[in-house]
Amino acid sequence: MTVTGLAAANHPRPGTEGNGLTENESATLWSHDADDYTNDSTYSQHYGEHRTALQQLANGTDITFTRPPKTAATWTKHDFRDLHASGPETSLHPENADLEDGALIADAHATIFAAQPTTRAHLASGETRTYLAPDGTLRGLVDYRVRYPSTSADWSLTKHQISRVWLTQDGDTIASSTGTQTPTLDYQLQNDRTTTLTLHATIEVRIEQTTTVNGNTVSTTTETDSITVTDSLSGSVYNLAAYPYYATYPNGDAGVAILQSRPWQGYTLTETGSARVRGVWRFYTARHTGWDTLVTSTRDGETRTQSDAIPVSVHAYPSRIGPVAEPVRTGPEIVETWGINRSSPASTLGEDVHTDVVNDTYTTTYGVAVRAEQVDRQALHVAGIVRGVNATIFQPQAGSTRHLRESSLTATVLSQNVSAATVRLELRDNQTGAPIDLSQEQRGRPLAQSPTGYIAIGDQHVETNRSGVAVVTLTQPGIYTAQYQPESWLGANPAYVRTQASVRWHPLGTLSGWFNLVFTTGWKLLPFVVMFYAGQRLLRMFGLDRFQHYD
Repeated sequence: MTVTGLAAANHPRPGTEGNGLTENESATLWSHDADDYTNDSTYSQHYGEHRTALQQLANGTDITFTRPPKTAATWTKHDFRDLHASGPETSLHPENADLEDGALIADAHATIFAAQPTTRAHLASGETRTYLAPDGTLRGLVDYRVRYPSTSADWSLTKHQISRVWLTQDGDTIASSTGTQTPTLDYQLQNDRTTTLTLHATIEVRIEQTTTVNGNTVSTTTETDSITVTDSLSGSVYNLAAYPYYATYPNGDAGVAILQSRPWQGYTLTETGSARVRGVWRFYTARHTGWDTLVTSTRDGETRTQSDAIPVSVHAYPSRIGPVAEPVRTGPEIVETWGINRSSPASTLGEDVHTDVVNDTYTTTYGVAVRAEQVDRQALHVAGIVRGVNATIFQPQAGSTRHLRESSLTATVLSQNVSAATVRLELRDNQTGAPIDLSQEQRGRPLAQSPTGYIAIGDQHVETNRSGVAVVTLTQPGIYTAQYQPESWLGANPAYVRTQASVRWHPLGTLSGWFNLVFTTGWKLLPFVVMFYAGQRLLRMFGLDRFQHYD
């Protein structure tokens, strides 16, 4: 008999289980369900109760988060209690379990239920990665069934047990437990690189056959079997270390930049957390579909049932919203981000997951720099994409703060004619009066690859020479704003803030322009003048100009 699992969106109805969550929290978990909305009146008729607004919303779409939620781990911990192994004649396992057989042991397995806190990051097309918190808990299911030799004699089961359960990281034992079919192992991971966690379980069985004659024991035969089963989870140990860099703007604003080599969530700038910035990553929670259906195997065959225990995981994805600073209008200003271009990971989310994942190529936010009115360096808090993992912050040496300077930009029309104007741009340091040369490469050691400084005017990007001067030609009349876009203060020394200057050009600003306007206008009007003159001559020729109208 086969029973359809949760793939048909039959996840536990909110409020029907003691799962450690509120009804609203439970409703947000199921991003792998089919979002077939049921209106509240139909739902009420079917279940005899009404839903909250959030429950109704989750019925029609998927709920996402700005930080990795705790709900997945809470649900998984409580739901694991509903996972009950069977007796020696029956083996219970998920459909994707790796089963092994021995001489007396059949359908044996050790299957990882969940390791948490973890986050499954959807990085690019065809690429995902599991990030594991350094301190976590692994839960699993171990089961088997005893099979007897195919002889006519009766055998009795004298011993069966899971003698040992242990967890290894890359072959080294990091946790162990006495024999149990539903082990819970707390672990501490030892490095910050790609690693493999492996759950091991040793199963032992002993059976006995006794031969009697006239009630007397003639012989006793004993057979034993032992098998070790495993299941592995590969991922990256998620450790973060933050090295902030600071700047001071001319008006007293503070700048801070943080770079990481792996995905991270964002950081707060004040003790209250009121000013914060987030990168490109957002989160959702979804069940592990491999546990939708449980298989019960006996010597007579298999049956399938919908699982009562469903692990839920946290997933991270790049959002179309992109980096965000909060509060939106009065909070920090994102001045620069760094990263690499990657393809959209939309195809890795699954067909039933509906989020604001990027559709095209996106830029990872490995680095984010902001400008804010105030930055409390001692309260700086850098959060990762794995719940509970925050970066260890290493403050820079005293005196390393970069002090940004103001600059002055002037724009002057050198010459112009009816078709173009030549404009001179001059850029100088406000503090020293020295010219700012943009033709050089970055003037310091950059912390990240970022564009060099330039002046934008019209559709042109130009660089000043050693004298701080650039000359451009404009061919379209109008008012132009020349804006100095300085290179990042992370790489420039000295570093500057933006400035701008305006210049106006129009052909009528010159005598030749007015002459050209009059000449061009007259030339265009000449046909009409000729036609008017010809018409007047024709009227006179036929005497029509002598006719008058009388009342």
